[in-house]
Parts: sequence; C-alpha cells; structure tokens
Amino acid sequence: MNADAFRHYYEYHFAENRKIWDTFVVPLSQEQFTHEIPYSMGSVRNQLVHLMSCDDYWFSGLRGYDMPDPFDPADFNDRDILRAQWDSVEADMRGYLAQLQDAMLFSHPLGGEDEVLMLWQVLLHVANHGTDHRSQILRLLNDLGLDTGPQDYIFYIYDNL
Repeated sequence: MNADAFRHYYEYHFAENRKIWDTFVVPLSQEQFTHEIPYSMGSVRNQLVHLMSCDDYWFSGLRGYDMPDPFDPADFNDRDILRAQWDSVEADMRGYLAQLQDAMLFSHPLGGEDEVLMLWQVLLHVANHGTDHRSQILRLLNDLGLDTGPQDYIFYIYDNL
C-alpha cells in the first residue's frame, strides 16, 4: 500500500464518474434526471449529488477543513451547475492526492468520532462508497431503459494499459 496506488485507484474513481456522466447523464431528459425513485438517495440527480457531497465531505476533512454539510440536491436541477461543482470537488481531491505521501497513510488525520480512522481507511472508504453509488446509479439508468455496462476496476485496467 502506497500513495501511488491510491492515486491510481482514484483515477479509476474519477474516470468512472465521468463515464457515467458523459455517457448516460448528459443525454437524460430533465424528467429522467430528477425522477424520484423510492430507493436509497432517490433520483439519478440525488445519487450524483450524494456521491459528490460525500467525496467533498471526507476530502475537506482530510485537507484540515471543517467537514461541510451535505449538498442539497434541489440546488442542482441544472446539470451545468452540478458538473461545475463536481469538477471543483474533483480538483480539490486531485490536489490532495498529488501531495499524498506514503508515510501519511497510517496517520489519523481526522478528529472527533473519526479520529480512530487511519488515512488509508478513509481513502478506501470514499472510493468504495463511490463504487456503491455508481452501481445504484447504473441500476436507475437501466430502469430508465438505458443499456448500461460494467464499472469493474479490472476493465479500467485493461482500457488503460
């Protein structure tokens, strides 16, 4: 386990987020984008906002900032606004990951109830959380009639050799 491995894995996280966005979210009608589903976070929009919000929450804490309140999906009916915010969150995450060093992985960078967590555990949690919610988004997209595909890490590796 080293910093480069985490940077690599987060490239997968970012690539899969963008693939879902570019391939499936952009062409959705507004009704499909905001259609409420009685599962998990609800609509595709709500799932995306939740995913982005959690990335921002944990990486804000890792950067030493107060962990922010969750984003409100109602603030992101406009996909251009959502994409701009998500790009900002991703840029902040990339900035943090660029400075990540091996020795930091076993530190305890958070306070409060999270002070027991080592950095590597938080990084794995955030990436795993992203996989979980992308899976839920893919299911919602499938239910909307779109032909979705896998998001398996191994396919990312094959595509990026």
